[in-house]
Amino acid sequence: MNVLAIETATAACAVGLRTDDGFEVGWVADEDRHHTEVLATSISRLLSEARLRARDLDRVVVDRGPGLFTGLRVGLATALGLSEGTGCALVGVTSLELLAHASHESGTRGTLVCAVDGRRGEVFVQTFALEESVTAVSGPAVARPRDVVVEWATNGALVTFTGDGVQRYLRDFAAVPNGTVDHQWVPSIAAALALGSTRAPVARVEPLYLREADAVANFATRERP
Repeated sequence: MNVLAIETATAACAVGLRTDDGFEVGWVADEDRHHTEVLATSISRLLSEARLRARDLDRVVVDRGPGLFTGLRVGLATALGLSEGTGCALVGVTSLELLAHASHESGTRGTLVCAVDGRRGEVFVQTFALEESVTAVSGPAVARPRDVVVEWATNGALVTFTGDGVQRYLRDFAAVPNGTVDHQWVPSIAAALALGSTRAPVARVEPLYLREADAVANFATRERP
């Protein structure tokens, strides 16, 4: 099965490809929110390296969030366009589960809190139990980093933190006495390829925004008396 993975939920843009003959490659194409400029050329480069054409793809898997609004829109639009243009299946994953599966693959066990930087002094968070498999024990939510830190520092439970939201507020998260940090900046492309190869396709991937776009929020703020 030829599977393309697209990751644009964070400031980074990453792509990956797994082919039916065992070839697998992926990389972070950009780390500074240039998703529109680099995504299409990166996909073209991947296909060229594997000597494939877009119509040879069987599946395209895309991170549907939560994450940065503009980046998510670019990734989702690209994935949908490829699916409609080539007839390949479409699969959605979340940024938080990709972080969890990558931590699990690296050997982390126990309670894991994944946090994606949401800007505005907030993070998108979700808690997972990592044992033989990865199990979500809470839904994705918006929170202030300090609130997450206080919650885990006061309940005394052993916990691991990961994600670019943790990296942005690393001093706070690293100070949790019962916590450790798994340093991840970008939701895992390898995890996206693995999950996308086994997950049931959908007719349409719905974005997981969790809140309104920055532009809408800023406009609403300006309009308040």
